[in-house]
This record gives sequence, structure tokens and C-alpha cells, in this order.
Amino acid sequence: MKKGEYCADAFFRASLMHWNEHDNKRRMPWKGEKDPYKIWLSEIILQQTRVEQGMAYYEKFIRQYPTVARLAAAADEQVFRLWQGLGYYNRCKNMLAAARQVVAEYQGAFPDTYEALLNLKGIGAYTAAAIASFAYNQPHAVLDGNVYRLLSRFFGISTPIDSTEGKKYFHRLSQELLDRQQPARYNQAIMDFGAIVCKPQQPVCTACPLAAKCSAFLSQRVSGLPVKGKKKEVRSRYFHYWLLKYRDRFYIRQRTDKDIWQQLHEFYLVEAGKELSAKALQEQPVVRSLLRGTAATWHSPVAYRHQLTHQTLHTLFFPITLLHAPKSLEDYKLLSLQQLQDHALPRLLEKYVQEHLLKTIPAK
Repeated sequence: MKKGEYCADAFFRASLMHWNEHDNKRRMPWKGEKDPYKIWLSEIILQQTRVEQGMAYYEKFIRQYPTVARLAAAADEQVFRLWQGLGYYNRCKNMLAAARQVVAEYQGAFPDTYEALLNLKGIGAYTAAAIASFAYNQPHAVLDGNVYRLLSRFFGISTPIDSTEGKKYFHRLSQELLDRQQPARYNQAIMDFGAIVCKPQQPVCTACPLAAKCSAFLSQRVSGLPVKGKKKEVRSRYFHYWLLKYRDRFYIRQRTDKDIWQQLHEFYLVEAGKELSAKALQEQPVVRSLLRGTAATWHSPVAYRHQLTHQTLHTLFFPITLLHAPKSLEDYKLLSLQQLQDHALPRLLEKYVQEHLLKTIPAK
């Protein structure tokens, strides 16, 4: 390492730790936590949402499942219901699998090495480093979005953070910068600093203790860093949900295909290559077959646009009142509105239920 690089590293580390000790006012319920289960749970939740929203979910999970053994013994449906609103349910499935793995393979105690933590379902390098450092004070640097951004700006690194080369480079750099005597405090400090000082938008550069040697600030490149590679194309999908209502009950099924929302519940779905009107839907062969011999009243649809990471869902909800039960819905359950609310639904469907179904066509 060159002398100038060493000086920059020493300044970075010392300034960061001084800021953490004297100026870091960030408060979170899991901050300073040493229980690996609670650390793991907080990290899984924060992969889905911001700290402000994540706190409520964290506290709900801790109340309901205070130990990993309690979570491992829970029914999938109950956990999915508690997770509802966070989205990306594969993470929830992996969380349950990891909890059961800890109980089955480690007698209910989280493994205490970085390498063993990586063997748990759904745990990658970042989460393993967080647990290893926060719970066991082991020298593993965390690399989340806040850390990537701060390192990229301070050292003026233009290598894309989502490239193979970039990931290797930032991992090596973060390990070199780590305060090996107090890795837990350092990791918390660097994440907090990125969250409240070196923010994605409107960073507090004029009051930043690192500004004197920050490459991006000195070269006026703050808004251009970090660099990301080419964004994945966002795919548009067109969902037409039928709220088939028969005798004040609604038909739903569990999604089992390897697609979004696997294992969650939904109403009858017709997906098409474009948005279809009620008339166009009624002319579809699948519709004629389903509703053959059944008198049906179609109510006005409600439109929603729902954004996922790489998909935009253009969705129409069609309430349909049936006078006779369809004969071709064997894999569907007929549930009252109360029973419906006890099942885990995707956030989009839950939003519709709360905003419209409960108000416009309530079941008895």
C-alpha cells in the first residue's frame, strides 16, 4: 500500500469512529444487540424495507417469535401472514428454512463462524458478516448499499458496484479499512454514516467530517457515485383478477408456480398480453367455460399499478357476483371475508381488500 493510500485509510477510519462516538444519534431497537437470532431477523427485514418501516415488523416478529426455535416451529401460513406487506416472499421462505436448519443442525444455537453462517439458507456474505461481527465481534466487514456508496465517494471509485470486478474490489477494500479491534462498532458506524450523512440524495457534505479528503466532494462528483451497471429491463404484466363471490364467500387459491408470490393466496387470475375490458374478458374461452350455466353480475373494475423490482403489474380487479357455484374450481377455497383476511395475500391484493373489498362489497 502506498503512503498516501495508508494516510487516507487511517484518516477515514479515525474520523468515522470519532463521529460514531460523538455525533451518531441513530436509534434502532436492534442496535447493540448481541443475540444472533435478533441480528439475523433485523437484517432479513431490512433487506425488504427501510429502517422506519422495518422497526414495526421487527418488533412484531420478536413478540410473536422471541426465539429461533419458536419461529422454526411456526406454521408457514402464520409467518407469511406476519410478513405480509414486506414483499418478496422467497426471503420469508428462506428465513423459515434457515430457522429450522438452526434448530435441526445446530441445536437451536446460531453457528458462531462466518463460514458456517454462510451455510444457512438465504444467508449471503453481507448477512453472515453482520451476524459474525455484531454477535461475535469477529473481523468481517459488512457491505450494504450505504457502505458501497460511502467508499465509492470517499475513494473516488468509478468501478460499477454491481459488477464482478467491483464486488471483489469493494470487499477487499472494506476488509482493509475494518477496525479489527472493534469490528462491531466500526460496521455499525459505517452503515449509520452512509444512512444519515453520505445519503443517496442530498448528502450532508458541508458538515461531513470526511469531506476534507473525500475524492467525490473535492472533484464535485458526489452525485455521480457510486456507479451501477446497466439496469435490468422492467417487464410489464397485465393481471385481471376476478373476485368471484358466491353466497357471501370468495374463491381464492394458493400460488404454486415458480413465479412471484409463490405460496401466497390470490383470487381467480387471468393474465393477458395487454389490458382487457370486461367485455373482452367475457369472450375468452376460459371465461365461457368457467361461468357456463352460471348467472353472473359483473361490477365496475378497479385499477391498480403495482411496481416490483423488475416487473410492473397493471392490474384490474373485477368483482363478480355468482348465483350458482362454478363447477371447475376444484383447487380453490370458498372463504368468508373474515377467513380471507386470515390468509397471506400479496401486498397488492391486501391493499385492494383493505381499500375496496371491505368497503364496497362486504361479506356477511
